[in-house]
Amino acid sequence: MSDIDGPITRPISPSHEDVKLLAGPRQRRSELAFILRCSWEFFRGFRNLHFVGPCVTVFGSARLHEGEHYDRARAVGAALGRRGFTILTGGGPGIMEAANRGARDVSARSIGCAIRLEFEASANEYVDRFIMFHYFFVRKVMLVKYSYGFVIMPGGVGTLDEFFETMTLIQTRKIKNFPIALVGREYFAELVAYMRDVMLPNGTISQGDLDMIFVTDSPEEAADHIARNSIERFGLKYVAKRSRLLAER
Repeated sequence: MSDIDGPITRPISPSHEDVKLLAGPRQRRSELAFILRCSWEFFRGFRNLHFVGPCVTVFGSARLHEGEHYDRARAVGAALGRRGFTILTGGGPGIMEAANRGARDVSARSIGCAIRLEFEASANEYVDRFIMFHYFFVRKVMLVKYSYGFVIMPGGVGTLDEFFETMTLIQTRKIKNFPIALVGREYFAELVAYMRDVMLPNGTISQGDLDMIFVTDSPEEAADHIARNSIERFGLKYVAKRSRLLAER
């Protein structure tokens, strides 16, 4: 594993800085310091992820360490890896670990964008490279910016947040209409039904929004859907030249 930021081996306590950030105006020097910290995180992210694509991001719960969902996520990582994708995850345990592990199984590239949390303080052992972030919103940008498609595995409120934010970015045309696959028919059945039977009739979403979603239990079907509707559909080619001047490697 290539460790960019160094291992985080001790639990990370909740940061009072984050609480202060969202508690309203502060002294101008504090706000400036925050802007500089964010800028540094973006700089590290852009620099270290510029050459890792084409990526597919796999979202899912950090709490599912074994069982059907874990095994399926591992198979998803392998299926995407065999199709030439780099697997990009939040770098943590559970489903994220499983997807990175699946990529490792087929010798595909595996990247983790980890986050400093009290209960998720290091990257899993199956990433080839990871970047440790402090701010959720910086990490989210990285997980979207370099991805040609998105796989949503079973997860909690964090996973649903990532799912709906990705849909919102497509809906508002902030990113291209990249494919989204929900993997786990039974797990997502009531969520999809609510969107179809409640949100759609009330006009809060459109049929086009529902059409963004591909639901399956099959890792191979999910990987085929991603490949067909990303690289093939948009004719995308990942070309990034390294600069000697910037000491890129």
